[in-house]
Amino acid sequence: MKLDLLTVGDATIDTFLFIHDAQIMCTLKKDACQLCVNYADKLPVEKIVRTVAGNAANNSVGAARLGLKTALVTQLGDDNSGQWIYKKLREEKVGTACVVIDKKLETNSSTVLSFKGERTIFVYHAPRVYALPKKIPRARFIYYTSVGPKHSNLSADVVRYVRSTGALLAFNPGTHQIRAGLSTLKPVLGVCEILFVNKEEALRIVGEKKSMVEYLSALHALGPKTVVITNGSDGAHAFDDGAFYQIGVPKIKVLERTGAGDSFASAFIAARVYGKSVPESLCWGTMNATSVIMHVGPQEGLLSHAGIESFHKKIKHVCAQKI
Repeated sequence: MKLDLLTVGDATIDTFLFIHDAQIMCTLKKDACQLCVNYADKLPVEKIVRTVAGNAANNSVGAARLGLKTALVTQLGDDNSGQWIYKKLREEKVGTACVVIDKKLETNSSTVLSFKGERTIFVYHAPRVYALPKKIPRARFIYYTSVGPKHSNLSADVVRYVRSTGALLAFNPGTHQIRAGLSTLKPVLGVCEILFVNKEEALRIVGEKKSMVEYLSALHALGPKTVVITNGSDGAHAFDDGAFYQIGVPKIKVLERTGAGDSFASAFIAARVYGKSVPESLCWGTMNATSVIMHVGPQEGLLSHAGIESFHKKIKHVCAQKI
């Protein structure tokens, strides 16, 4: 049976450290802040939480909870962390036929410093060489996201897969993919149906712009048909079929923001699979992300199909509008 979504990227184990002995130092630009702690000191940790995570795993689990037939392409180490991730995927009804167990390298991991509801993440990618498996199922959508630095072959494989199968590509580039430069991103962007980035990532790709409309337009010019930019507490913006949209966020108590972008993307894609419009898809993404940041970790707050509808009934005032 054809999949609704094939997700490609890394899975990790996240360790959350909740701290209070820190300071935020900002320059004249509010989006250029630093988390500062005492150097060579012992700092108390209020709470430690470990969870299965990683952009690709988060997205596949989120899509599965929303009723999509989903599978994950990833590599796990032959260790306890890898076994934990594999078990979690099976429990969430995510297909694991394309999960490769690496006998030589360990499972990826991240340490998340959580301070006043925001997070700073230290990410470790095992030095893998990436490629799509030889036997890979067909899917309506393929979601390509964060991997380590040796990803050039994988990017080429994804482009070939899209061209040969007609799958719709949703692309959420990670740090290493963006650092590789625009020349490396362009082939992927050229076959991209939906691009998901946050504002900081948009700036790194196309340079500083005066407005969100300019960011959306510049990214659209690189190839993606639909562009979505999330911007934390300022909500999200999108471009599709010549129209620009924006949506705000509900006023809720934020517990921890990890996974907000992944949950947004998984719900947006699910909405499109179900035939929803881009404005409706923005709403689905916002509902899912809002639920996630009310919990610890990127997966605990992920909503079901019915959960999205129920959650939206409580905050009907949050809707996407043309700009």
